[in-house]
Parts: sequence; structure tokens; C-alpha cells
Amino acid sequence: MASNSETKSGLSRFLPMLAIIVVAVIGAFTLKDYLSFDALRDNREALVAFRDSNYLIAVIGFLAIYTAIVGFSLPGATIATLTGGFLFGTAFGTIFNVTGATMGATLIFLAARYGFGEKLGAKLEASEGPVKKIKDGIDENQWSMLFIIRLVPAVPFFIANLIPAFLEVPLHRYVISTFMGIIPGTLVFTSVGAGLAEVFEAGETPNLGIIFEPHIIFPILGLAALAMLPVIIKLFTGKKDI
Repeated sequence: MASNSETKSGLSRFLPMLAIIVVAVIGAFTLKDYLSFDALRDNREALVAFRDSNYLIAVIGFLAIYTAIVGFSLPGATIATLTGGFLFGTAFGTIFNVTGATMGATLIFLAARYGFGEKLGAKLEASEGPVKKIKDGIDENQWSMLFIIRLVPAVPFFIANLIPAFLEVPLHRYVISTFMGIIPGTLVFTSVGAGLAEVFEAGETPNLGIIFEPHIIFPILGLAALAMLPVIIKLFTGKKDI
């Protein structure tokens, strides 16, 4: 029979993930109006003025806010990406957006793995049948699978953060694949944000569906297909060391 200290220790493992869930729920009801396109439009002059007079602080603050938005699954990740482009331009905005998103995603990954990942991974490893085969298939093609779930827009970002935690993906592999894998999509939205000055002047709203236009989505899907190539080669050759 487990002692009280062991029980408390076991429960403490779930506290980081529980904190994320609680903050996410509260944020969903309280922050929608503050992390919105209207808020960005109404405060754009103040944001630009602050950036111009405190550039380094603006960058650090932006990274902290973006990390918190992603790390606690708060609403406004898309608006944050647009803001990065609006304030820092396409090049630096993409760098800051990708960095913030990766840091936030890593927080979720670590919280999920600390609370659930190790035990769930051990259970999957000890299982038999189809579930074990699926896990083995992912284990053998981790790099490809990680890049695919980041590149394909149909995979929700939150889900893409959790799946690797449950499959015992190494931290360095998760961070690298996240950082590199989200660059194409982030670049698209950051470039939209970089052009918001003209959009604001015209009294319009940005076209966020641009990522699904053929000249954008086909290259991204092409990268996803390229990531699948090692898996396909293994399938036809039977080799496991590619």
C-alpha cells in the first residue's frame, strides 16, 4: 500500500499540467478581448511608440507574452504572430515568433511528459498488438513524424505539443523539430502582420486564410511529403537505419 508521501509525490506530478489547464480555461473567458485583432488595431500607435523607444525591452516582453500564450494555451496565438510581424518586420518577426512559440510549446511538452508521458510511454512499450505496432512505427520515424505534424496546418498546435510527450520523444529532438517545422507557417502569418499598417489605413482585416491558397499550401505540403520520404523508403526497402 502506497504511503501518504508517495501519494502526494505522485499527485504533484500532475500539478504543472493542471496549472496549464486552469490558466487556459480562465484565459479563454477573460483574455479574448485583449488578445484580439481589434485590440491590436486600437493600440498600434502605442505599441509602435514603445518599440521605438524601448526596442530590447519590447523584444523581451514580446517573447515572454508569446511564450505564455502558447505555454498556457491562451487565445490569441495568431494575433501574437501578426503582432510580431507588425512590430518587428517579416525577418526579425519570424525569428521572434518561432522562438516564442517553441519556448511555449516546450513548456507544455515538459509538463505533459512529467505528469503523464513516462507512465503512458512505459504502458505503450509494454503493450502488445496494434497499439504497440503504432508506437514502434512512430519511434522508428520520429524525425519525419515530428516534422509532419508541425508542417501540416490541419494538426492543431496543442495536439502537436502533446503527442510527442506521450511517446517519449527526446527533448532536443522535440525542440529542433518544433523550431524548424513551424517556420513555414509562421513566416506566412508574420509577413501578413508586416503589412498590417496598410490594412489598418484601409480599414480592412487581414486575410488569414492565405495559408490555404495554392501558392502557399502546396509548398508546405511539399515539405511534408519530403519529410515522409524516409518513411516511404523504409516501407519499401525494409531498412530501419535511414
